[in-house]
Amino acid sequence: MSAPATTIEQDIHTALSGVEDPEIRRPITDLGMVDDITVDGSHVALRILLTIAGCPLKDKLRTDINTAVRAVAGVESVSLEFGAMTDDQRKELQTRLRGGGGDEPVIPFSQPGSRTRVFAVASGKGGVGKSSVTVNLAAALAAKGLSVGVVDADIYGHSVPRMLGAADARPTPVEDMIMPPQSHGVKLISIGMFTKGNAAVVWRGPMLHRALQQFLADVYWGELDVLLLDLPPGTGDIAISVAQLLPVAELLVVTTPQAAAAEVAERAGAIAVQTHQRVAGVVENMSWLETPDGNRMELFGSGGGEQVAQALSTRMGTAVPLLGQVPLDQALREAGDEGVPFVLRDKESAAARALNDIAERLSVRTESLAGKPLGLSPKR
Repeated sequence: MSAPATTIEQDIHTALSGVEDPEIRRPITDLGMVDDITVDGSHVALRILLTIAGCPLKDKLRTDINTAVRAVAGVESVSLEFGAMTDDQRKELQTRLRGGGGDEPVIPFSQPGSRTRVFAVASGKGGVGKSSVTVNLAAALAAKGLSVGVVDADIYGHSVPRMLGAADARPTPVEDMIMPPQSHGVKLISIGMFTKGNAAVVWRGPMLHRALQQFLADVYWGELDVLLLDLPPGTGDIAISVAQLLPVAELLVVTTPQAAAAEVAERAGAIAVQTHQRVAGVVENMSWLETPDGNRMELFGSGGGEQVAQALSTRMGTAVPLLGQVPLDQALREAGDEGVPFVLRDKESAAARALNDIAERLSVRTESLAGKPLGLSPKR
């Protein structure tokens, strides 16, 4: 006996299950956004509930829904009405997004079973290109198909939104949750999204800790493969808070080649000895400048990255690799000012290739799966 044919309403619902909310990145059918489907011959009328009435990506949602429904056999025209969720519906959505765990926010990346790799990008001093490295590694990892998030944890010197082309982006609230903006396939959050203009942030330690905690717990990150935190230089309050809130975070130390920078970078990485964190590796930035005739000018000396990697290996009692050396390139600075990650704009340049190679090394898990359940059962 053949299976009964599906109704056009079922086909439409199936089509809508392939449409994701552009902010939450989950199917609108799973989020309770499909309020009503009415079919009149070949015409379909839909009512969709937005999380907030002024959803900034409503036009994209309209386009995606129209495209999906018009592809259903028998549908010739579509009319679409948008409404807004009630307070109760938003609370229900909040509970659903938090996995039914109630309203109390938790940091998902510190929970048992989290598969998100967390990299805290650190430097001993400012001016070594730490934020540029963070942004380009995030964009390179996202380009490989990974789900990536960035926390701009440099509260005083926040710069990640501009570098990712999201200087004017603002998060969307859903009850007590925050939907992070996305740019170039990367989800991001920064204190700069909550301040007016270029206002300075004048906070002391406890407020810095609370801000970081909210970025991690109150923001809906979804299922991330990789989370990068752009830390402020040095070993101050934020570095300590990261160790407390995200004990699984691995340090990624950025330095330049000169000895003075290498010495302070070693101190930044050495905090892992006291916090019992792992150092994923060292990135040497501004390693050399390639001249038009093909020669290399080592403007900041040489050997700093290797020096930091060796010193940290000795301190940690385990191998800390030099993940790569990124040459100076004026276009890298220009890309940051323009808000287009350099690895996406100048893919064939030596600096972009170096950053992509580092991203490739970070995307490979080195942890053992021994003793971990794989969800398999023997076939009877």
